[in-house]
Amino acid sequence: MLKFARYLYHNTWVGKKVVDAIFDLHHFYRSRFLDDATFLKQNFKKRFGRTLDLDNPKTLNEKINWLMLHDRTSLHTKCADKFEVRDFVKETIGDQYLIPLVFQSYNPKDVIPSNFPDFPFIIKANHDSSGGIIVKDVTAVDWKKTQKHFKNLLKKNYYYSSKEWQYKNIKPCVIAEKLLVNEAGEIPFDYKLHCFHGKVEVIQVDIDRYTNHKRNLYDTAWNLLPFTWSLWKDGEPLWNNGRDIEKPKNLDEMLQVAEKLSETFRYARIDLYDFEDKVYFGEITFHHGSGLETIYPEAWDYTLGAKINL
Repeated sequence: MLKFARYLYHNTWVGKKVVDAIFDLHHFYRSRFLDDATFLKQNFKKRFGRTLDLDNPKTLNEKINWLMLHDRTSLHTKCADKFEVRDFVKETIGDQYLIPLVFQSYNPKDVIPSNFPDFPFIIKANHDSSGGIIVKDVTAVDWKKTQKHFKNLLKKNYYYSSKEWQYKNIKPCVIAEKLLVNEAGEIPFDYKLHCFHGKVEVIQVDIDRYTNHKRNLYDTAWNLLPFTWSLWKDGEPLWNNGRDIEKPKNLDEMLQVAEKLSETFRYARIDLYDFEDKVYFGEITFHHGSGLETIYPEAWDYTLGAKINL
């Protein structure tokens, strides 16, 4: 029966629609009717094949899941909001670190070309992690399709996808920021600084994301760390170490900025850019990978987990 269902899914349009509908219904049930702890335990067991220990968590992934349930404040909500976090950044380190905001609206009907600049920018929602739409030429955009995309996106509550509470009470809106891009059309590296009680321990750099995605992990002295932190497929990490990259010129300033922004949190990932001799703020993430990305060798999951005091 399962073999036949797989055949229908992969070989017929109707079969794919039916199977997708069943999966959507299953996810709706789990996200709406299961309590948060049960939801997280099921996800953890499915990913790692073992029970999530919330009573005595030891590994980083276990502690990230614990934090999802027990570390919930209004400041988490503000900082997870890609629009409201700008005030937090301004108050904490100054607005010189903010990428220029070129648009903001709670009404997706305002997503029309006349409301945007004639230089490159990125449009995104403030309340989820769906990425964004890069626009380099307003005349090349299907604005009707883009407006519909954000209309649907603003109806969704990202909390129900992952049970990350900080997203639950964000008021959804559309924002656009100036796109950081050099004269060659290259977008700068996105440096993700993992902070534990206000101290940077790991710097993550994703390389060739849209071609041959790799992920390097460095310490604060820019030494490549001997582990991977990735989703896995067929017994291997999807994002293994890639080509070595040069240490950012403003690394010291990036470390200071990340530690200042994260000093009130047990764990936070601060995303920054080093662009044209300036450091820019990207976003704050509190539960990297929803606590479901494999750290290998496993000893590093315990080593990093020991750095969080609950």
